[in-house]
Amino acid sequence: MNDYRKGPVLLRGRNVPDVSTSGRLLGEQDSPHWLHEDPWRVLRIQSEFVEGFGALAELGPAITVFGSARSQVDAHDYAQGVQIGGLLAERGYAVITGGGPGIMEAANKGAHEAGGVSVGLGIELPHEQDMNPYVNLGINFRYFFARKTMFVKYAQGFIALPGGFGTMDELFEALTLVQTGTIQKFPIALVGHSYWDGLMGWLRESMAADGKIAPTDVDLMHVTDDPIEAVAHVTQDLAVAVD
Repeated sequence: MNDYRKGPVLLRGRNVPDVSTSGRLLGEQDSPHWLHEDPWRVLRIQSEFVEGFGALAELGPAITVFGSARSQVDAHDYAQGVQIGGLLAERGYAVITGGGPGIMEAANKGAHEAGGVSVGLGIELPHEQDMNPYVNLGINFRYFFARKTMFVKYAQGFIALPGGFGTMDELFEALTLVQTGTIQKFPIALVGHSYWDGLMGWLRESMAADGKIAPTDVDLMHVTDDPIEAVAHVTQDLAVAVD
């Protein structure tokens, strides 16, 4: 039986192709269907990581701010987002958001108006969501998991304001990474007792009480109504020199 090697893969019998890899590369392409196949997607995924790492490698200390895209400009949590973005910038931190409207726009606005670095990590969605105008360093992603890696890799802490499924997804991914020791010294602040206390109570009374998490795991999050306290919590152990 003849062996056929396709890179690191060994093929025999009916698995041996009629045309070599080089032959397929140089042969006529009848259809661009290959653009939508998984091997090509891997290259696009790789390019997203390369672009993200390259763009953010020199960002410096940063805090990621999460919150709803649906918050209106005249909402209380929008004003808190602006305040938080400004406070972080004044302390020398870049502000990272998802780059969209609502709370994301608010935090970017606060950072921008305070003269700080305002980062937006956008995502391709079925309904277009433009990068908000207060972002001065923006990257658009096709893949959620590549984008979420950037949220964590280049931040030293998270602040979450009221939000929906996306905010919960990002919050619990961060919590899982901290709980498992994958990342360390990663403070998380939640702004708004009226919004978050129900969740915190359920975590204690259901999840922790049933032994699914340790009671101390709930303490990985600090809840406050005060934006100043939230910023202090996520930056308290992080000294940043401000020029």
